[in-house]
Amino acid sequence: MEELEFWEESKINNKTIEKLALEDTTWHAIDFQNVKMVNCKILHSHMEQIDFNQVTFENCNFSNTTFENSRFYNCQLMNCKLEGCNLVDSVIHSVTLQDTNANYSNFTNTTIKNDRFQNTSLRNSYFQETQFKNVVLEKVDLTQAQFFKTKLQNIDLSHANIEGIAISLEDIKGAIIDELQVLDLLYLIGVKLKK
Repeated sequence: MEELEFWEESKINNKTIEKLALEDTTWHAIDFQNVKMVNCKILHSHMEQIDFNQVTFENCNFSNTTFENSRFYNCQLMNCKLEGCNLVDSVIHSVTLQDTNANYSNFTNTTIKNDRFQNTSLRNSYFQETQFKNVVLEKVDLTQAQFFKTKLQNIDLSHANIEGIAISLEDIKGAIIDELQVLDLLYLIGVKLKK
C-alpha cells in the first residue's frame, strides 16, 4: 500500500499491510477492520482514536508510540514490540498478546477485558485506575510493574513474575497467587523475612 493512500483513508478494510515503516507520524480517527499488519515499524508516533477490529499484528514494532483513546477488539499481537507505548484511556477487549514486549507501557484508565497475555513482558509498566476483567496471564513478566487503584480481584497471577511489583493491599485483594509469590508481597503487611 502506498503511504499516500494510507493517509487519505479513514477506514482501512480487508487489507494486508507489510513492511510499513514510519516514524514521528500522527494518525487520527482511522478505523482498521479485518486487517493484517506484518513486519511493520511505526515508531515514536501519535495515534489517537484509532479503532483496530479483527486486526492481526505479526512481528510489528510500535515502540514509544501513543495509542491514546484507541480501541483494540478481537485482535492478535504476535511477536510484537510495544515498549514504552502509551495506551491511556484505551480499550483492549478480546485481544491476545503472544511473545510480545510491552515493557514500560502506560495503561492508565484503560479497560483490559477478556484478554490473554502469553509469554509477554510487562516489566516496569504502569497501571493506574485500569480495569482488569476476565484476563488470562500465562508466563507474563510483571517485574516492577506499578498498580495504582487497579483491582486484581479474581486475576490469576500464579503464572506471572511479580517480583518487585508495586501494589496496595486493597488492589491485590482477591487475586490468585502461588505460595512462592507470597514472599514478593510480604512488604504489604510491613514484615521482613529473616534469612
